[in-house]
Amino acid sequence: MAYRHIPVMRGEVLEYLNCRPGKIYVDGTLGGAGHARDICERIMPDGLLIGIDQDPAAIANARIVLEPFVARVRLVRENFAQIPKVLSQLGITGVDGILLDLGLSLNQLENSGRGFSFQREEPLDMRMDPRAPETAADLVNGLTEDELRRIFQEYGEERFAGRIARRIAAERRRAPVRTSSELARIVCAAVPGRAAGRGRIHPATRVFMALRIAVNRELERLEEFLDRVPPCLNREGRLCILAFHSLEDRIVKHRLRALEKGRQPESPYAANPDRVPGVLKVLTKKVLRPGPEEIAANPMARSTRLRAAERM
Repeated sequence: MAYRHIPVMRGEVLEYLNCRPGKIYVDGTLGGAGHARDICERIMPDGLLIGIDQDPAAIANARIVLEPFVARVRLVRENFAQIPKVLSQLGITGVDGILLDLGLSLNQLENSGRGFSFQREEPLDMRMDPRAPETAADLVNGLTEDELRRIFQEYGEERFAGRIARRIAAERRRAPVRTSSELARIVCAAVPGRAAGRGRIHPATRVFMALRIAVNRELERLEEFLDRVPPCLNREGRLCILAFHSLEDRIVKHRLRALEKGRQPESPYAANPDRVPGVLKVLTKKVLRPGPEEIAANPMARSTRLRAAERM
């Protein structure tokens, strides 16, 4: 089955990465490899792309999509937070651009079989890297009611977090919650009727997002990346990050501003709170969003937020 993913804000990404022939770029979240292919077309014939993803399906797909550039592409199955380690292993001391696209791919929603979508009957897994130790089912059935409430409230900004956590705790006493559709049913039953019918998003949307963030430690990994990656950029090297919800974007905005000012922001996710690992110049003083034409063509792009910075 074809790997489905539509890269967002392609023109803006290429503009802010400043892709040029002969330079070295990292796509830290390959997904469908659409952005990676665009980058390759602009840095060849003698540029180099390092493509990284923790999902084995993304790596397999990238081998097909990027086959015309195979001699100048290195593909690595790893989390983007490990970019410094990957570059060291490849003997690369600095790169000219790094891209992160933090969104979930259409393929993960529709074809992975890992329970990312509340509209499907799939095992409640949600691991982007199947090697990770804990699944969403492990959290749903193993955490305390208060721990679940905190995850839904903090990561999903879910207003009915307490009610949903209580309902899950009651249901799992009868039998473990095993599938995505089962969890969606429980969430819908916990949300008050009028609230469930109001608004444009499904009642389970925020709960599923919160669990995915918790399972994959997404915010911690993003903080770890921002803490470690500036020294990997060459002088005038560019960093471009596409975020898809407010928690991610808030972390990116505050960390880039702090690095621009030469200080370390306070954060519960910071991997190293005492060290500022580089100096950046923020290129996007205001967050960039996709235009109405792109949103009409790809509704999943509507929540995209792009921020970029340059190594001084």
